[in-house]
Amino acid sequence: MHHLTAGVTRFQRDVFPAKAPLFDRLAHAHRPATLFIGCSDARVVPELITQSEPGELFVIRTAGNLVPAHTPGAGGGDGVAASIEYAVAVLAVTDVIVCGHSACGAMTALAEGHDLAGTPQVADWLRHANPGRARPAADASDRVGALVRSNVGDQLANLATHPSVARALARQALTLHGWVYDIGSGTVTALDAATGRPIALPA
Repeated sequence: MHHLTAGVTRFQRDVFPAKAPLFDRLAHAHRPATLFIGCSDARVVPELITQSEPGELFVIRTAGNLVPAHTPGAGGGDGVAASIEYAVAVLAVTDVIVCGHSACGAMTALAEGHDLAGTPQVADWLRHANPGRARPAADASDRVGALVRSNVGDQLANLATHPSVARALARQALTLHGWVYDIGSGTVTALDAATGRPIALPA
């Protein structure tokens, strides 16, 4: 914990004063333009990857960057669904990014068929993925990578089932994006939401 509390001290002493006007504005307004749905993996930091300032991203992080599909009639208590609805219906974000990443533990467990009996909550959560999508990989060594990429498309499809998202898409007020971040190289690859094929990052 010492390095964390030391970091708080440096933030209060050096960072906060340097950005005081920004934090003053943020104290009175919350208007992020983008919802970023990424993995909980500690190596994947959305603000660092995108070089965003505080207030620019509304972030949801889940194991495997999974987004459960909307279930009509389901009870409350789904924090992911509530956060999506808030970002889209209240904050009116104009873009949503679902970002997978290399060496994802969740996708590795599914692609390699790990025994998850000792982590039943993890096993239950991973039902929102489609491990069968890893099998068509031409190169067996890229099975995890294939599942990471296909999972981004699957989660974009799940995202579109949420009523707030569907309404915003129908109004053409929202654009969905799929990304894959490579930890070792720092590269970000955009994926076509329909085909899953790599495309150029928007300028």
